[in-house]
Amino acid sequence: MLKILKVSVIVPAYNVSKYIKAALVSLEKQTFTDFEALIVDDGSTDETAAIAQKYCQRDSRFKLLQKSNGGLSSARNYGIRHAKGEYIALLDADDVYHKDKLSNHAFRLHHEPDVGLVYSASRAIRDDGKPTFIRLSGKPVHPNPEIALLCKNFIGHGSNPIFRRCLIDKVGEFDESLLSWEDVDLWLRIAATGKWRFYLEKQILAYYRVRPSGLSFNFVQMRNCGEMVIESACKRSPELIKPMLPTVYAYMYRYLSRLCLQSGDMKTAQDFIDQALICDKSIFSKDVRSLLTLMSVRMAPLAKLAVRRSLG
Repeated sequence: MLKILKVSVIVPAYNVSKYIKAALVSLEKQTFTDFEALIVDDGSTDETAAIAQKYCQRDSRFKLLQKSNGGLSSARNYGIRHAKGEYIALLDADDVYHKDKLSNHAFRLHHEPDVGLVYSASRAIRDDGKPTFIRLSGKPVHPNPEIALLCKNFIGHGSNPIFRRCLIDKVGEFDESLLSWEDVDLWLRIAATGKWRFYLEKQILAYYRVRPSGLSFNFVQMRNCGEMVIESACKRSPELIKPMLPTVYAYMYRYLSRLCLQSGDMKTAQDFIDQALICDKSIFSKDVRSLLTLMSVRMAPLAKLAVRRSLG
């Protein structure tokens, strides 16, 4: 029988009193039991800490850490510094795990020592917790993980990966200067070592919540951070990435266009999709999701209605 190895689940939480119960309940229901849940209250002003404390009082695996507000990367790093587990799992406080998430990924990491990070397919849920039709398969668009991550973050979202604690020691923590793309930046640094595999579990084992407030984006900030991450990756692996830059930037603009579409900013969505076409129009014939984004932007009024109905 497999000896259960300890996992540290980092749960960054900021003013999520409406959602954190579902996240913590999903941890209580895990079939894998040898874990600690480090709930990092990042300076919340609502009842987040009080709710978390109730779980800590009834289950010794749950621990509440409190700090002044510093943002998502700061909260994750704070939790990782206090972690005792061999593996690190990330669960944002408004997202939910499938009951077999930890057992599945811990088993994979235990049996395949060349795998550094495990993630799964995932599904979006609405603000009220009901599932949507939006499914992320997690399939990379390129065989090289660095290029694949720069084109599309195949891990999908921050509540999906479980990785070896030793990777943080080798490549560093989340970059707290990045206000977006910080997770992609860390996965790129891991990929650049060339020593670790990223393993996809095709079963849906994570559910990420699309909140109304999450549909408002600072597109200038996101574009700037994206460019910073691309430039850093290019400096690490210039021979690999420089020839792919037109395609990489095309995917970045396509991604920003999709976010604009979700938030209802149709004009900016059009601008970004036009820039993607200028950089590398071939992505729209090679990648189905990119083609769907292009079609949705061109058919903006209908797309807006479909997205709004899906997300409630």
